[in-house]
Amino acid sequence: MSEQFALFESSAPQPEGLRYAADFVSLETEQRLISAIRNLPLQPFQFGQYEGKRRVASFGFRYDYTVRRLEEADPIPEWLDPIIEKVEAFGGRGTRIGQVLCTEYDVGVGIGWHRDKPHFDRVFGLSLGSLCKFRFRRPAYTKWERFTLEARPRSIYMMTGPSRVVWEHSIPAVEAQRYSITFRTMSPKH
Repeated sequence: MSEQFALFESSAPQPEGLRYAADFVSLETEQRLISAIRNLPLQPFQFGQYEGKRRVASFGFRYDYTVRRLEEADPIPEWLDPIIEKVEAFGGRGTRIGQVLCTEYDVGVGIGWHRDKPHFDRVFGLSLGSLCKFRFRRPAYTKWERFTLEARPRSIYMMTGPSRVVWEHSIPAVEAQRYSITFRTMSPKH
């Protein structure tokens, strides 16, 4: 049954605008990044009056769900500069990262279905520590069309175009502690 499900999963069409690269950073770099994230003043994710189980730190900007607007956050730390340079190269000409979100997921923690706020344009995710199922869905008549990307440790994905604005994404509860760094460009409209 699981082989059949895996076959079905892999035959789903990949969302247009989704790009993925394995082994984006070395094992040594991954360990340095995880250590740096653990040393951040991580706080539970705030969704209005609700508190998420994942812990985060935002830099550059953060979206405040209580007042429903983008607000300035602490400046992006210099230790992220070499990774940002590499992410911007991966994104191609004109890519300029304006916001960074560092996240810690304990065992059993995930993220529900959502799209990133329209204040942001391209979204990059660097997966650290353990793999996760990065799920996508979009309406297809009376059902959902689905795609799952297995985001391996040290890999990166980029969402742009339809993968970013048409498809929703989520992460089911992770089976091992995981960290991620989300890099976002700013929308020219905001």
